Amino acid sequence: MNITMTNRQDKHLAVQVSGQENAPVIVFSNSLGTDKGMWQPQVTAFEQQFKVVTYDTRGHGQSDVIEETTVQNLAEDVIDILNGLNIEKAHFCGISMGGMAALWLGIHHADRFHSITVANSAAKIWTEEGWSARADAVTANGLADLVATTHARWFSEQFDYQNNTLVQRTIQSLATTPALGYAESCRALAKADLSTEIQQITVPTLIIAGVFDPVTTVADGIYMQQQIQNSELALIDASHLSNIEQPEQFTQTLSQFIGSIQ
Repeated sequence: MNITMTNRQDKHLAVQVSGQENAPVIVFSNSLGTDKGMWQPQVTAFEQQFKVVTYDTRGHGQSDVIEETTVQNLAEDVIDILNGLNIEKAHFCGISMGGMAALWLGIHHADRFHSITVANSAAKIWTEEGWSARADAVTANGLADLVATTHARWFSEQFDYQNNTLVQRTIQSLATTPALGYAESCRALAKADLSTEIQQITVPTLIIAGVFDPVTTVADGIYMQQQIQNSELALIDASHLSNIEQPEQFTQTLSQFIGSIQ
């Protein structure tokens, strides 16, 4: 079921709900430059036993572009979706940018989550200068240059990304992401640093790191695991979009973690 929901800023978010109506809920949050379709393997795997919610992060896919966005805004959109769907509590899994939203939710809204999964992310991703420069470049020139090189950041060299249908669709989702939406997310990430706050997280936390990820490294994952007391770290033989490069390993890791909580 595809629905359009309104957040607290009176902007529209594209949401998809599938699976079992009265089952436990899992919410998935996409990475920068993708959309909810990136979670296709996990939706297929989990909808047999769960209610599965995916959504296009603001400024991506079919969701509205919203200017002056912060990571707090990204996370509060999740709370607005839960409230709109009358979901009291859920498991949350975010990758990359979505993983940073997961951390913020774990710090500020732990009561709404059975668990959070922080995949291919970090308490601080890259540098403020780097994100700001990318935002300015995308605003001026669009996303074409990024689209041409994105496979090298998202997937490892040994992965046959060219012959994978979901990969090609995901790269295409970057090509169709609104430039302003992408740039606003870059500016949100530029200002986001949760390094000292993540010690406050008490909700059960799974950290997934890609062994070959050049963006959010294994070292980033180890740091988070050391700071968050009720957490565990899993390594996956993949680069940045580990749920697509190693869907079975990712899904099994997440499934076992959630199963250990219920």
